[in-house]
Amino acid sequence: MTVSEILNIVLMQGFAGLSLFSVLLLMGLGLAIIFGQMGVINMAHGEFMTIGAYTIFMFSRLCELYAPWFTDLFFPVAIITAFFLAFAVGWALEYLVIRHLYHRPLDTLLATWGVSLGMQQVFRSTFGGKEVSPALPDWLMGSWSPIEGLDIPSNGLFVLALTTVVTAAVVFSMYRSRWGLRVRATVSNRMMANAIGINTRKTDRLTFAIGCGIAGIAGAAFTTIGSTGPTSGSLYIVDAFLVVTFGGAASVFGTVVSAFGIAQTQSIAEFFMTGSMAKVLTLSAIVFILMLKPQGLFASKIRR
Repeated sequence: MTVSEILNIVLMQGFAGLSLFSVLLLMGLGLAIIFGQMGVINMAHGEFMTIGAYTIFMFSRLCELYAPWFTDLFFPVAIITAFFLAFAVGWALEYLVIRHLYHRPLDTLLATWGVSLGMQQVFRSTFGGKEVSPALPDWLMGSWSPIEGLDIPSNGLFVLALTTVVTAAVVFSMYRSRWGLRVRATVSNRMMANAIGINTRKTDRLTFAIGCGIAGIAGAAFTTIGSTGPTSGSLYIVDAFLVVTFGGAASVFGTVVSAFGIAQTQSIAEFFMTGSMAKVLTLSAIVFILMLKPQGLFASKIRR
C-alpha cells in the first residue's frame, strides 16, 4: 500500500467521521443548551432525536405513496418539520414535568429517564420494533471525487453544511438575540433577572424546547447515515453527554471542539482496530483529559 493510498484512506475515514461529528454536534448543542445553560439532566434527549428521524421516515413514506413528484424536495421541509415537532413535544414536557423539578438534578434524571422509556414504547407501538430507513432523494446519494481515489459521500457534505448552519444560528441566537441575552442573564443570576423583568419561567421553557428541537434536527441528519429504531436515540445519549462534559458545560465552542475530537478519533481508530477497541481508546483519552481538566476543555466563567 502506497503513501498516497494510506493518505486517501485516512482522509475518507476523516470525512466519514464528519458525519458522526455532525450528529454528535447537533445532539451536543441541544444538550449544551438544556444541561449547560439550565442544569437539567435530560435523559430523554435521545428520544427527541428519534422524533426527528421518524419524521423524515414518515415524509419519505408519504411521498412514495401520495406525492412521488415531491421526493426530491421533501428533505429540507421534513427537517424543518422535525425541529418544530420536537420543539412542541419539548415545550409540553417542560410544562408538564420539568418545571416542577428545577434544582433537583437527581429527580430530573429519574423523571426524564422514565419519559424516555415511555417514548420508546410509543415509537415501538407506532412504528414497530424493527429499524426503518427513509428513501433519500437522489441528490443525497453518490459521492464527490475531488481527486482520484478519494470519494466523499454527498450525504456527508449535506449534513456537514446543515450542521454549520444550525451551529451558526445557535451562536448568533445565544450572543446576538434577546432570547440569548435572557438565557445568559438567567444563568448568571436568576433572582436579578426576575427583578429586572425577565420572565425566567418562560425563558426556561423556550430554552428547553429549542434544545429539544435541535435534537430533532440531529435525528433528521442521522437518517442519512443509519437506520432508525425505537431505541436509536438512546444509543447516542451517552456520547452527547460526553461531548458536553468534555467540551465544558455551557460552552458552545467547547461542544464543537469536543464533538469533532471524539468523532474523528473514533472514526480513524476504527479503521486500524475493532469498533469496541476504538471506543475504549476514545473513552480512555477523554477520561485522562478530564482528570487533568475536570471542568472540561473550555469551562465557562460564570459569576455566582
